[in-house]
Amino acid sequence: MIIHCWGSRGSIPVSGKPYLRYGGNTTCLEIRTQDGDILMVDAGSGIREAGNALTAEGHNDFTLLLTHAHWDHIMGFPFFKPIYSPKTKLNIWGCPCGKTSIRKMLARIMAAPNFPVNFDFIRARIDYHKLCSQADYNFGSMRITPIALSHPNQGTGYKFVEGGKSFVFLTDNELRYRHPGGLTYKQYLNFCKGADLLFHDAEYNEDEYRKTRGWGHSCYKDVLNLAMEAGVKTLGLFHHNQERCDADVDRILADCRKIIQSRGSKMKCVAVGQSMKFKL
Repeated sequence: MIIHCWGSRGSIPVSGKPYLRYGGNTTCLEIRTQDGDILMVDAGSGIREAGNALTAEGHNDFTLLLTHAHWDHIMGFPFFKPIYSPKTKLNIWGCPCGKTSIRKMLARIMAAPNFPVNFDFIRARIDYHKLCSQADYNFGSMRITPIALSHPNQGTGYKFVEGGKSFVFLTDNELRYRHPGGLTYKQYLNFCKGADLLFHDAEYNEDEYRKTRGWGHSCYKDVLNLAMEAGVKTLGLFHHNQERCDADVDRILADCRKIIQSRGSKMKCVAVGQSMKFKL
């Protein structure tokens, strides 16, 4: 599988010189299977660029997998150009939050006065699938395992397995605070065991976390400990705070690598940036 990051920022898009290397788009991943099937994960602002690139390649068959309904993870949906083409076939998978269907959830962000183009202007053929944290399911040659996130209003993380390789995606997950519906640290540890690649929410440093405990995001040192305990091969720090410029991300990454080295671990650690690709 190939994982292409189109956005790794948290809460709100940012722009300007301080954010050039890691990018300013909010969460959106593109995962391509060995058979060439395309799975989009979340519809943050990064899905706009993803849609432009995939349309230019001639693709018109997509599957969109949603982790949760917070604004920064769905705000790009109205700007995903393929939805306005009758040639597009789109399957949307997710676990509806607050007993609201996926269709109603997405239509609401395009309803007046939020957006000038109504949801009814969508021309793509869209099928909606309710998939929560009860069972595994297949996407072509890939096996997907869901897990409940520890986050306000709940959410779903995922493990993607193909060809004996595994990628775990736990955005918006607070390891030190158990939200309703969330799981224990040990359960997340077991879920990540032996993963080839883990992207995990690492939004805060210790000082910030003391002020934001309970907001649904993790301190990067907690994430680092989880990854090392789980025997993860590569950790990707994800969901960068909107105030975190490139230099600040570099400092967090350098601290993580220093800790890894001091503990004699061989785990690799990167800060996930917009446009980065990972091949498993």
